[in-house]
Amino acid sequence: MTKTILTSRATAVGGRDGKVASDDNVINLDLVMPGTKGKENIPTSNPEQLFAAGYAACFDGAFNLMARQAKKRVETRTNSEVSLLEDEEAGGVKIAAKLVVEVVGVTEEEAQDLLEKTHQFCPYSKATRGNIDVDLSVKVVETLSN
Repeated sequence: MTKTILTSRATAVGGRDGKVASDDNVINLDLVMPGTKGKENIPTSNPEQLFAAGYAACFDGAFNLMARQAKKRVETRTNSEVSLLEDEEAGGVKIAAKLVVEVVGVTEEEAQDLLEKTHQFCPYSKATRGNIDVDLSVKVVETLSN
């Protein structure tokens, strides 16, 4: 039997025009479909934004773990875009993700190797593999600017 390492819980009410909260209330957000008239200036989120945040955090952590295992000292920032696309094959909509890792401390070749290892290891990458399009890239930079 597979050993459970962590379980997170959240509840959504009202779908895209509702609320979502984690069981510990650390996440407690109003949700609004982007572009909803009259709600443009209200601080809200949407499922794609939450997925983008989770994927970026997970991938960045996995990248740093792969670097430590390779005995490389790095600084990283992972930028994530999650898009809602028309699904021409099945109808409706689907999502796609784009991740860009900025890394300090390795060569281009080392960065690319770490990116590939990270994509094989990251739980979000495993969950999405074969299900959504994921575009990955890595940029070696001298410093991480704000």
